[in-house]
Amino acid sequence: MHSFNKDIGSLGEDIAETYLRQVGYTVLDRNFRCKIGELDIIGKDGDYICFIEVKTRYGSIYGSPCEAVTYSKCLKIYKTAETYIMRKKLFKFNFRFDVIEIILNNSNNKPSIRLIKDAFQI
Repeated sequence: MHSFNKDIGSLGEDIAETYLRQVGYTVLDRNFRCKIGELDIIGKDGDYICFIEVKTRYGSIYGSPCEAVTYSKCLKIYKTAETYIMRKKLFKFNFRFDVIEIILNNSNNKPSIRLIKDAFQI
């Protein structure tokens, strides 16, 4: 099951990256990891550096994908983003946390994509 979830996550991140480029984001990095956690996609949208969490599901039987971004997950993303900012010396930028929900159609994998800008703040 873990491998299947990882495959779905990777597919969702590929779809999200393509979508973000189409709507004008510049993708700076993907899958940044440190001891605290992982950032799925780091992008630039106008004057903002955006830390983008991608949630991909087949259907919404267990709720919408963004519901999986809990308060504790938000804290982990925030702390990981702090590490990214320090390592890349991005102190002069504005920052934002976005979430992309991707729901795949069971019959053809055609995605339904919803970008939630400024999805949370800490």
